[in-house]
Amino acid sequence: MLARRTLLLATAALALSACGIKRVSRVDPNSVTDLSGRWNDTDSRLVANELIAQSLNAGWARDWASANSGQAPTVIVGEFRNRTMEHIAVGTFVRDLERAYIQSSAVRVVASREERQEVRDERADQQVNASAETRARMAREQGARFMLQGDVQAIEDSEGREKVVFYQIDATLIDLESNAKVWVGQHKIKKYIQRRRLTP
Repeated sequence: MLARRTLLLATAALALSACGIKRVSRVDPNSVTDLSGRWNDTDSRLVANELIAQSLNAGWARDWASANSGQAPTVIVGEFRNRTMEHIAVGTFVRDLERAYIQSSAVRVVASREERQEVRDERADQQVNASAETRARMAREQGARFMLQGDVQAIEDSEGREKVVFYQIDATLIDLESNAKVWVGQHKIKKYIQRRRLTP
């Protein structure tokens, strides 16, 4: 009986020690932290910056400004479809694209469909409840002239403990009046993941 109790206690102690202690550390949000090899915040930020740089270097924004008394073109970032088999926070990627465009100061970015509806509700409420001096006027929205759309695709190849994940991100900027594609961009990421054997 004593031997059985001792064995149970030893097994329980071993199981608890295997759980380990969780340690959480705060790191710089801009640091590269790649644990699984899957799409992550670093990929989202770097791809957004690269695509927007490609877009602005293509010259369409300069051409628009030259033809329109120096006014910056207005862009809306539309849908980016996740065509991969993994979960990708596309909303975060869209925000990274908007941020990169806004920080460039070369274009103006207007609110998304969902954001506009909330703003319109607030504006309508102001017409009734806010003073005439402070309420936002109706029918003064700035329409977008260009829409940025795209998708994220992935190809995986694995053998044993090794895996390669290839991401391709395509983006297209479309003139909303003419439907003309004024810019098409692409960025690729390839990740090699190797799972090491556990050493005793």
